[in-house]
Amino acid sequence: MKNKLMLGLLILFLAIILAACGSAENKEGSNTENATDGSANLYEQVMDKGVLTVGTEGTYAPFSFHNEKDELTGYDVEVIEEVAKRMGVTVEYQETQWDSMFAGLNSERFDLIANQVGIEEDRLANYDFSIPYTHSSAVVVVPKDNTEINSFEDLEGKDSAQSLTSNYGAIAEEHGAELVGVEGLAQAIELIKQGRADVTVNDKLALLDYVKQTGDEEIKIVAEAEDTSDMAFVFNKGNEELVDAINEQLEAMKEDGTLAQISEEWFGEDVSTK
Repeated sequence: MKNKLMLGLLILFLAIILAACGSAENKEGSNTENATDGSANLYEQVMDKGVLTVGTEGTYAPFSFHNEKDELTGYDVEVIEEVAKRMGVTVEYQETQWDSMFAGLNSERFDLIANQVGIEEDRLANYDFSIPYTHSSAVVVVPKDNTEINSFEDLEGKDSAQSLTSNYGAIAEEHGAELVGVEGLAQAIELIKQGRADVTVNDKLALLDYVKQTGDEEIKIVAEAEDTSDMAFVFNKGNEELVDAINEQLEAMKEDGTLAQISEEWFGEDVSTK
């Protein structure tokens, strides 16, 4: 009886030890798997999944918006789609309001932002950028029969139709123009065509899109600022491999003319080069 009791206790003891060893082994295996997953950089993760996750507004024509068929389209969308195709992956979009865009990138909801983000010093401190795929600048726009205004210096004393809080209104004021308040580019163009303002200073891309959409031939660009704004894809820092892979495809698209072709499709000219 005593021997049977001792044998039972011994078997129970051995079973407890074996169970503990198995648990430790499983835990170590789990940690090893996690370490393996964690060691893969973002580029490797994208290539393994075959999916590049992109943050974009989806309401920002002509760069990222829904067409009449409710399909997401636009200049930025076509550019990143072409990049992804050349990398051999597909694109999954996370449509996000602009005010929440960088928060979404910070929380790694997406791998990059494709939404005409300007390369600025304060952003460079916290994020990495691809090479630019869009360049834009301030332009001076007048009625096509205008002969008096041909440069930024000619704005002195002229009435300029501007959104009063925009950077372009500030540029017009810096050159001596009197501001006539408007709600947007379309209204500004109507005022200068009606003679209620002499000129408007605005973004070149916005103007090219307006002309492309409306076919308006009653206005013209007479001057373009030397300083340009450069737009690029945005990444969290520490993802150099993915940035390099994206840049490789953008460079190839510039060299073979694909980027210029996409640009001309949307704006009527190549805005991918300065």
